[in-house]
Parts: sequence; structure tokens; C-alpha cells
Amino acid sequence: MKKHYFLFLFFFLGVVMVHAQDDDLLSLIEEEPVTDYATASFKTNRVVNLHSLENTAKGVFDFKISHRFNTIDQGFYDWFGLDGATIRIGGDFGITDQLQIGIGRSTINKTYDGYVKYKFLRQSTGKKNMPVTAAFFAGTALNTLKAVDPARKPPFADRFDFTFQAIIGRKFSEGFSLQLSPTLVHRNLVPTRAESNDVFALGIGARQKITKRVAINVEYIYVLPDQLDPRFTNSLSVGFDIETGGHVFQLHFTNSRGMFESNYITQTNEKWFGNAGDALGIHFGFNISRVFTVY
Repeated sequence: MKKHYFLFLFFFLGVVMVHAQDDDLLSLIEEEPVTDYATASFKTNRVVNLHSLENTAKGVFDFKISHRFNTIDQGFYDWFGLDGATIRIGGDFGITDQLQIGIGRSTINKTYDGYVKYKFLRQSTGKKNMPVTAAFFAGTALNTLKAVDPARKPPFADRFDFTFQAIIGRKFSEGFSLQLSPTLVHRNLVPTRAESNDVFALGIGARQKITKRVAINVEYIYVLPDQLDPRFTNSLSVGFDIETGGHVFQLHFTNSRGMFESNYITQTNEKWFGNAGDALGIHFGFNISRVFTVY
């Protein structure tokens, strides 16, 4: 009996010691700090026109179709602008979670555009504390519209515009995100001597979540004074993101017809409320996004 008693006691103490060691190991694991990264600051990699803080994930291709219809003040005869549209078809691809590239083609000036976007900071808490997300964007646009007078065809290099942009922002809460986008647009050819080849601007984008699948986005692009022809104005866009499984629908109102940077930043020529007696310059539009996993 004593032998059995000691065997039982030895077994019991062994179980207690193993359990205690497991608890100690678990406590060490629990105490080990981890990095918690902010996610879904914006629902897609665009606010409306502006690139957002978000990147397309590694190995994912994001196919986009974008429309900007005629101004809504055309009334029922023009179906409030739906009878006419400018279109951009393009795609974004995540080479890594930090590096994204993209191409597109727009009906405006039959323009081809391409870009690279690199996220070098990511908002996080815990082991690594970073208050903001930051990315760098560089893009180019090529105007392929035929020259009106073939005898006066401009040099090929004059068809290019270039855009450089920093994107800095923060997800302040589960529902609200804000970003700033200091921007430089360089145009190899400008229409008049009064305009600058280099145009400096500041983009502001914000997102407010309304429901689990719906959010409202606002963006405004302020161009510094005395760089453009007076007929051009600042771009303002308001829209809604609606998530439906693999699709994200972005429905919005904007005074910009262009969907590539050098156009909507430097060539927006309509105003939301117009001048005295002028028509409204508001376009209804949408972006449709569909993602495909490549690897």
C-alpha cells in the first residue's frame, strides 16, 4: 500500500509540475509583445480619384472599370448625364504587400497611364509603434491623341506628364481615416506660357464608415495659386463605397472628368456650384473593382 501511495504521490506531483511549467511558458508567450497593424483604412486603393493608404495585397490583381458621366444638370433629356461618359479601364497588381504597380487607358486624349506605389511605413501598435501609414507614388501619363496638324506634330517626349506624390495618413478609429497627399505634377508641354510645367498641389482624403459594408469618402485637391490657367479649378469628390463580396462599388459625385493624376489635378475646369448663372459642373460616376488572386 505504501508503495502504491508513493507512486500515486509521485505521479500527482509530476502532473502539477508539468502544469505549472506550461502555465509559466504560456505566461511568457502572453507577455511577449506583438505588433498590431492597422487594416482597411480605406476599402480600396483609391479614395475616389486619389490613391489611398491601402495597397493591393501580394499576388492579387485588382481589375477596375471607371466611368465619369456628363454633368447632371443636363436634365432628363440627357438622363442627367448618363448619355455620355469618359471611361478608364485598368488594373492594379500587388507584387508584395508593400509594392504595387498599375496601368490604365482612358478615353480622355486616348491616354495610357502607369504607376508604381511603395508603402514604406505602416501604422501599428504593440511591439512596433508607428502612428501613421506612408507611401510614395510615381506615375506617368502618355497622350496618344493624333495631332490636329500632322505637319506640326509635337516631339514624342512632349506627350508625357509625370506625377510624384507622398501619401501620409492614419486610421483614427474603426470608422474614420484621414490622409494627406503632397503632390508634384510635371508636364513636358503646357498650353500657354502663363502655365507652369511643374504644378504643386495638396490632396486631402477622408473616409467615414456608415455600416459594415458602406462608407462615405471625401477628397479635395488644392492646387497652389498662379500655376494654371484661371479657367481650371480644384477637384472635389464625394462618394460611397459599397462592398459586396469580391466586388467594391464606388459611387460618387465629382467635378473632375479625368481619372489619371495629371488630368484631374491640373485640368479640372468645372465647378460644383458654377459661377453666377453658370450650370452645375457635377458628374456622377463610379469605380468597379474586382480582385483576382494570382499567387
